[in-house]
Amino acid sequence: MILKDIWLDVKAVQERDPAARNALEVLLLYQGVHAMIWHRFAHWFYKHKMFFTARLISQVARFFTLIEIHPGAEMGHGILIDHGCGVVIGETTVVGDNCTIYQGVTLGGVGLNKGKRHPTLGNNVTVGAGAKILGAFEVGDNCTIAANAVLLKPLENDTTAVGIPARPVKIGGVPVPKKQIAAAVTMEQYHQMEETVHRLEQELQELRGRIREKEQEN
Repeated sequence: MILKDIWLDVKAVQERDPAARNALEVLLLYQGVHAMIWHRFAHWFYKHKMFFTARLISQVARFFTLIEIHPGAEMGHGILIDHGCGVVIGETTVVGDNCTIYQGVTLGGVGLNKGKRHPTLGNNVTVGAGAKILGAFEVGDNCTIAANAVLLKPLENDTTAVGIPARPVKIGGVPVPKKQIAAAVTMEQYHQMEETVHRLEQELQELRGRIREKEQEN
């Protein structure tokens, strides 16, 4: 099974990277493929609860490829990690089949809670160079996340998202109207302001409590 997965990764590079000349070159010289090979074995040990061995393999892979994939991450078939330097994929990440991930991508978590905290990518997802997908949510099939985008919310199938934070600009190949994008931005700003006010109110209450304690001490 592992050998089959490795072969599918090699074929994915051949099909989607114009610079790839033949399967032997891809297998021997592409660090993205090497990272996936190391990960296939590390994940096997992880699933069999041999966590130290799994982590050791992933650390060796990181040293040689500059690509960090936690052994707990679930990676589909036919994945292309192109160039790859600086890619970080967290423990509870799930990546579907035939996804393309460029250099500098982070599939990361937010918060310190255990459990599912990293994103789930559907099939045929493309993540541009430097993009960050942070949080435990789903990205649908056939989505594209633009270079340097920061995605913090789920995406429907066939969606293209750009920006910081990332917002849909195309759904099913049809551009999202600018008014709709502007409205989404306005709502997002409103929610951010609401969260800020709430945080400030909590800090104010804490300060008042401390002042009362000081007054009682005196």
